[in-house]
Amino acid sequence: MLAAQALASAAFHDGYYGVAFPFFGAERRGAPVLAFARIDREKIYQKTQIYEPDCVVVLDDKLVDLVNVAEGLKQDGIAIINSSKKPDEIELEREAKVAVVDATTIALEVLGTPITNSAMLGAFAKATGIISMDALEKGIMDIFGPRIGVERAKRNIEAAKKAYESTDIGVCKGGRMFEKGKKWLPNWDELPIGLATRALKTDVGLVGIGSFVENKTGTWRTFRPVINKEKCVNCLLCWFYCPDGAIKRVSDGVEVDYDYCKGCGICANECPVKAITMVR
Repeated sequence: MLAAQALASAAFHDGYYGVAFPFFGAERRGAPVLAFARIDREKIYQKTQIYEPDCVVVLDDKLVDLVNVAEGLKQDGIAIINSSKKPDEIELEREAKVAVVDATTIALEVLGTPITNSAMLGAFAKATGIISMDALEKGIMDIFGPRIGVERAKRNIEAAKKAYESTDIGVCKGGRMFEKGKKWLPNWDELPIGLATRALKTDVGLVGIGSFVENKTGTWRTFRPVINKEKCVNCLLCWFYCPDGAIKRVSDGVEVDYDYCKGCGICANECPVKAITMVR
């Protein structure tokens, strides 16, 4: 959301009109969300979502495996992806122009946290040439400065510059298949009574209580906990404190279910003998 707003502000500094707005699903850090930006030399009156984008910016390359990020992308459009891969190693639904940059590593080095929005703006400036880096710096300061402070905004500008220099442009592979997601629309007799939501098995899978098992939230992770079994004293504090129940008790101690571990690091922080290490 902040990236889209900073992009629209940067466009203004380069003489464009710009609008930006988000679309939220699950409102929690790590959940896939969308944000849209329109840039034009003329006044912008259209405020709908963008269904045929000229450019798609993917802040997390794990989404490439889960979401058809090239859906609706114009034939002459470009996908800008946070990835350590080369452009020709990226596989999308069809061949397309792509730009890649390892924004996660840049963010960790410059910001100390894997928040990649400012770095991806630098990649956008390099890959499209629509806005200048000078305007982008002003846009980032306009939006980030009041929210996180001038000094942290300057570090985000540094991340954008580093990403601008590191962006690699090419053509991706096509042929990746995506199953069209199904939606559940309940009948009147399936609606929950009052506020009580019961577990239901529907033709699109589980809904309601327990339906989380079908969503492999481990893909949200940037770091994963690794347990050193030799140092572990089986105190079970990691198991007790894990907010997602992703740590399981087994015969020789505990193990992490990486399908659901989001890499929050609470287990490593609570381990009294430092038997858990967070690994990229």
